[in-house]
This record gives sequence, C-alpha cells and structure tokens, in this order.
Amino acid sequence: MDQAALILDDPDPAPAERVSVREFCDGQAVDCVLVVRDRSRRQKRNGDPYLKLQLGDATGALEAMIWDGVEEACDQCEPGSVVRVAGHFAIDGKYGPALTVRTIRQARPEEYDLDDLQTGPTVPFDRMVADLRSLLDTVQDPHLRSLLDGFFAADSSHWRHFSEAPAAKHYHQAYRHGLLEHCLSVVPVLLKKNATFPGIDRDVAVAGALLHDIGKLEAYATVGEAIELTDAGKLQGEIPLGYYRVRRVIDAIDGFDSRTAEAVLHIILSHHGSLEHGSPIVPCTREATLVHFCDNLGGRLGSFDRLEKELAAGERWSRFDRAIGGGAYFAAAAQDARQAA
Repeated sequence: MDQAALILDDPDPAPAERVSVREFCDGQAVDCVLVVRDRSRRQKRNGDPYLKLQLGDATGALEAMIWDGVEEACDQCEPGSVVRVAGHFAIDGKYGPALTVRTIRQARPEEYDLDDLQTGPTVPFDRMVADLRSLLDTVQDPHLRSLLDGFFAADSSHWRHFSEAPAAKHYHQAYRHGLLEHCLSVVPVLLKKNATFPGIDRDVAVAGALLHDIGKLEAYATVGEAIELTDAGKLQGEIPLGYYRVRRVIDAIDGFDSRTAEAVLHIILSHHGSLEHGSPIVPCTREATLVHFCDNLGGRLGSFDRLEKELAAGERWSRFDRAIGGGAYFAAAAQDARQAA
C-alpha cells in the first residue's frame, strides 16, 4: 500500500456511515467516525512498525490495526481524538474482531454528533448525586461525616473532580461519572451484607466504600474522549495516591479518632484484596474484607455491562475479556431485552 494514501485529505468527502461498533459484521467495509481510546506502537516480526488502536463509540469498542503509513497515521490518532476511519472489519477465529485500517484522519465537526461517541452511566447523574447525599445523611460518626463532607460536599474542592471522573481506563465504568457510579454500586451490596453479618461498623464500611478508589482522581486523566494514566498513576499507583489524599484530610480534622482513621485507611490500602493485585496489605478487618468483595463484585459486573454493549444483534457470547478471564454469556431473554430497550 502506498503510505501517502493512508491519510484521507479530500476536501469534500462523502458523508461517513452512521453505523455503530456493535453493528459491525464480519467482512464488512467500514467508513465511519469513531473515538481513539488507546494507541500503541508495535513491531512486526520483521521489525517494521505498526499501530494498534482501540476505537469506540457509545455502543462499544474494538481493536484496529494500521500496518502501513505508521508515521503519517500516528499524528492522526492521538488518544482522545475523533477520527474518520475506513477499512475492513473481520472476525478472526484466533484473534477475534478487529478493523484493518485503510485510511484515517481527524474527523470534521460536521461529520459526527459527540453524543453518538460517548458512553456513560445508565443512571442519570442527578439521581446518583441525590443517592449520594441521602447516603451521607445516614453516617452518624461525626469524624467520618466530616471526612466525607471534605470530599463530597457540594463546595468541596474534591467533589467536582470526583463527580466527573471515570472508574477505570478500560474494564468497568470507563466514562464520565463512572467513579461515582461505581462507588455507589458497591454500597447497596455492602449494606445488605452488613445486615447479615454481625460485628461490622456500618459507618466505617460506608466511608471505605465511598473513598476506596479516591486515588483514581490523581491516577487517571481524561484527554479529549480518552482516559489515560497520569505520570503519578504510573509511578505511584492509585492506592498510595488515595491513601495520602485521605490521610491529609484526616490530619486536618481536629481530634479525629486514631482507631477510626486506621480502619478507613486500611480499607483503602487493602481493597484490591491481595499483594499480587496491587494492595500493599491484605484485608485484615471485617469492614475491609466486606468492601473488597463488594468492590470486586461491582467491578466484575461492570465488565459484563461493557461487554454486553459490544454484542452484535443476535450474539450471546462476547469476545475473550481479560477482566473476567473468558468470554461472557448473555441469555436470549437478556439479549432480547437489550435490543428492545
């Protein structure tokens, strides 16, 4: 392929297709507008470079490969950019679905509606905020209430950032308001288990559930329509960043009970559950154990939500997904309900 032909530069191109990622079919020729969510430069076996992209819209994401014209294409597909891409979509028996890119360039504003490209929570943002405020009103411990107000009060410097933040780069709730959605999804399960198992400090568990991922405010940044790890996220990780952020707020509250502080900070440090998953300590309290399992459940089910969005009509099995360690299966009734919605 002529590398110069890789970049679309026609002054008056035909309109792009209005087809969603979820609707792509094996063998289809594609010409549409998508968001670049990730980009990595790789090498072929012969040492020549190629680009591996993750492209997506509001319905899902897919891998895309650029085999030729890598240097020219690289400038067109910065993570977060909106691109018009043409190529061939195929489902390989070994590697799964992917788009082989023929041409790519920055999309023009008149070629797309941003709402067609952005994913988001299923629950309206205002409803999530109301649910959070109602939950905060149930916290009785005055020190914990002061701590939570420091992060979630409407006039808090942390609140605006938290309310907009994603919960992850790829795997679950990787979109605007995703962190708020994820933390709220952990709490209902936590409260049910709190009623089942004795000896759990409800206020500590709720505070830990709401604050366990607070380090993601520094670990991730939204760049255009993409989510990227920050330098601090790569160098320190979201758990240490979260620990020190909460520690600073606790230290600014006069008379904060030291044992309560240890209980909440332990939840943050241990919520990944094991050393190999990034926690510097395993859960050693009832509250930390409860938050870990509820967090893991919320993240895992969030992956199913993401994979279901990517399914083409009539499909029941997703592609292999690293987060769940296999393909996800969706029963016909659930599939029919999604299509009818």
